[in-house]
Amino acid sequence: MEDKLMLMIPGPTPVPEQVLLAMAKHPIGHRSGDFSKIMAEVTENLKWLHQTKNDVLSLTVSGTGAMEAAIINFLSPGDRVLVGSNGKFGERWVEVAKAYGLNVDTIAAEWGQTLNPEKFRESLEHDTNKAIKAVIVTHSETSTGVLNDLETINRAVKAHGEALIIVDTVTSLGAYNVPVDAWGLDVVASGSQKGYMVPPGLGFVTVNARAWQAYTTAKLPRYYLDLGKYRKDAAKNTTPFTPPVNMFFALQVALRMMQAEGLENIFARHQRLSAATRAAVKALGMPLLAPDTAASPAITSVIPDRVDAEQIRAVMKKRFDIILAGGQDHLKGKIFRIGHLGFVSDRDILTAIGALEATLQELGYEGFTAGAGVAAAAKVIATM
Repeated sequence: MEDKLMLMIPGPTPVPEQVLLAMAKHPIGHRSGDFSKIMAEVTENLKWLHQTKNDVLSLTVSGTGAMEAAIINFLSPGDRVLVGSNGKFGERWVEVAKAYGLNVDTIAAEWGQTLNPEKFRESLEHDTNKAIKAVIVTHSETSTGVLNDLETINRAVKAHGEALIIVDTVTSLGAYNVPVDAWGLDVVASGSQKGYMVPPGLGFVTVNARAWQAYTTAKLPRYYLDLGKYRKDAAKNTTPFTPPVNMFFALQVALRMMQAEGLENIFARHQRLSAATRAAVKALGMPLLAPDTAASPAITSVIPDRVDAEQIRAVMKKRFDIILAGGQDHLKGKIFRIGHLGFVSDRDILTAIGALEATLQELGYEGFTAGAGVAAAAKVIATM
């Protein structure tokens, strides 16, 4: 059957019909008064979502582009930075920092384990000369489903007094409470195809006063990703370069939907979906990669020890039109990942788990009682 595809991956995430319909409208001039009105509304609602009064800048990039902009606008060649790396995206920020000639110290953990905040604290306390200019952290590590303890790491950065904290919230913003102003986060990056419920194409960067001060002396090369240009034009409700106009139509509608649901309800829904998914997988007798104490609200990584991960994904797609994510790098073929981020409901989780049970039966997996996964998920949904 056509048009029944169900995305259960960490991005792109499902897009609401009214958001898709907004994109189908005829484009308008991006220098017009009508577009400026949309830009003004979108910017105000982005500040609401980020829980900030700081600048929230919209770029025509993916989440990686937003993070690259977050890194290069506030640093100079040779600057020392600490980068947390416990998955694919932590490793990516190490690569970006090195590509721009930064002096990188990596604080690492095994994939599936959390970054240790104590290691950040120790490194920052030993930096008596204040040589460390920035700490770069992935909040929700998409490749593993681990949620790092951003709040505690940030406290260590604030105690240092000089270093900026630059945060990848690509799969946490809009799914988990990230109070930018309350925590004093300096630079925060995210992407439209995740919790925002919009297709890929827009990246967002928040910048506070401390970071803007660093911007004035930063010397890394930048042009299209020069956030100073975006800040100047955002004050006039416009953009320095041609934006994807129809994406702003979509974002306008999506942010209105998020406001109607409310931040606390959004966070509670993602927590419920994560808990239900994890309970279901445990009931099916399959190990989880991330510990319960550090489970991402966006994605659950499963280690199917008695059945092939890629076979599961293939049957889920062929038989049920449900797309699950695979493992990356050395976890390729060893895990599959169930996304529950953005426009995902309780019904979607029950549907996916039911299909997963049918898939496991088809593949001859005998490590569970039929119906156990759906029952476990339903129990969590009924009580949260």
